Amino acid sequence: MRKSAITVVSLGPGPREYLTLGAVETLKKAETVVLRTALRCDAADYLREIGIAFDTLDGLHEACEDFDELIEKAAEVLLEKASRGPVCYAVFDAAADETVAALREKAPETVVLPGVPLSAPFLAARPVRGTVEIQTASSLGVTAIQNPLLILECDSRMLMGECKLQLLDWYDPDQPALFFPPSDSPDRTYVRMPLSDIDRQPRYDHTCAVLLPPVPLTERKRFDFYDLVRVMEILRSEDGCPWDKEQTHETLKMYLVEEAYETAAAISEEDWDHTADELGDVLLQVVFQANIGRQYGTFQLSDITSHICRKMIDRHRHVFGSEHCETAEEVLVDWEKIKKEERGYRTQTDVLRGVPVGLPPLMRAAKVQKKARDVGFDWISPGGAMEKVVEEAREVQAELEGDKQKLETELGDLLFSCVNLSRHLGIDAENALQKATEKFISRFSSMENAIFRDGKRFQDLTLSEMDVYWERSKKRPEQ
Repeated sequence: MRKSAITVVSLGPGPREYLTLGAVETLKKAETVVLRTALRCDAADYLREIGIAFDTLDGLHEACEDFDELIEKAAEVLLEKASRGPVCYAVFDAAADETVAALREKAPETVVLPGVPLSAPFLAARPVRGTVEIQTASSLGVTAIQNPLLILECDSRMLMGECKLQLLDWYDPDQPALFFPPSDSPDRTYVRMPLSDIDRQPRYDHTCAVLLPPVPLTERKRFDFYDLVRVMEILRSEDGCPWDKEQTHETLKMYLVEEAYETAAAISEEDWDHTADELGDVLLQVVFQANIGRQYGTFQLSDITSHICRKMIDRHRHVFGSEHCETAEEVLVDWEKIKKEERGYRTQTDVLRGVPVGLPPLMRAAKVQKKARDVGFDWISPGGAMEKVVEEAREVQAELEGDKQKLETELGDLLFSCVNLSRHLGIDAENALQKATEKFISRFSSMENAIFRDGKRFQDLTLSEMDVYWERSKKRPEQ
């Protein structure tokens, strides 16, 4: 194929008034002209009137089973024609047309000339302000509703039914919608209706459109990430919340830890609605810190997203680069290797010291032990780890009446060895301790209820008597 064998021009939204002089002159000079469609297109009628002959792809619309096939076949037909000589391909809006996008993938040398976009008459008629998001009905993907949404080429009832189902995830059924019915006029008018009616209109074609005005923040059905950013901006504004305005990086740090633990608890309970709620609390802390960071110049939201995206790309060289990993274990080995490179670690001691001090102690102990294991410093079996627990327990017992500081050291050794044992057994020490605490609370409750049923109080009982009730509580099946 010769260079620039295909030139694409825009006919505009349909009426001949939107044809540009550049498009007309290009069409006049073209050896072969192909229109994507001439149906209900006043611009096509005008081309006939001034003596420009053309073929169309209207037959493909009937022959293809779906839109994806149409896009593929359209590109093939145009490339075949271009192999015999230069072709001028005319569509309504070259910048938005999907057959043009497919054509440019197959023939990057294709020349696309600018023209009047499909959205122009609808934007001229719109009674809304602000930046408008523009999409086509066939490729609608709603991810946010901060701005007005204009949906073009609403050409069938079935297609609008599919769009409505997606829109109802974000909007209420009675959300006002502006429906632009089929028209060849350059001056477009609309009908106001509830969103639920956009697939119940008498006629549809490619000239139809729907415009959804923005929904006030407090009236939205669903929210996205940037709605949360906006909420935080309002809360910390001059007229916002006194408490939110007073917070700093330091005052908020404890809440991030609390919310993370509450999220972990919700996941353990497999309560997914609660988990989503708690993850929202975690995300709030991120946005809160970003807002404070922007105010004081410490960092901003884009720093957070840039750091994590760069980290994930750099540490997944088997996905974004040329390295290869077959298993999850290989991925973890590669991950640790890359971390060492990034942080400049030269020894395994550097790696151990790199485990954050701010982690919960049981978790940090397990992480340090795993990194020691990476170089072979570990018990061969759980038996060795169990013997170490017994040894450390004896050392604690020997110091019960001794120096408090040394006792603390020995008790720490015992706890560390218990974490080591749990790791060898494949049991998470944090979870095990959490379950043990819950079990204690449950048994204590059972013991207390039994004491109350006997008409007694804790104050009336000796420790030995309480222990009788405690042993009874342990024998309950549910305990």
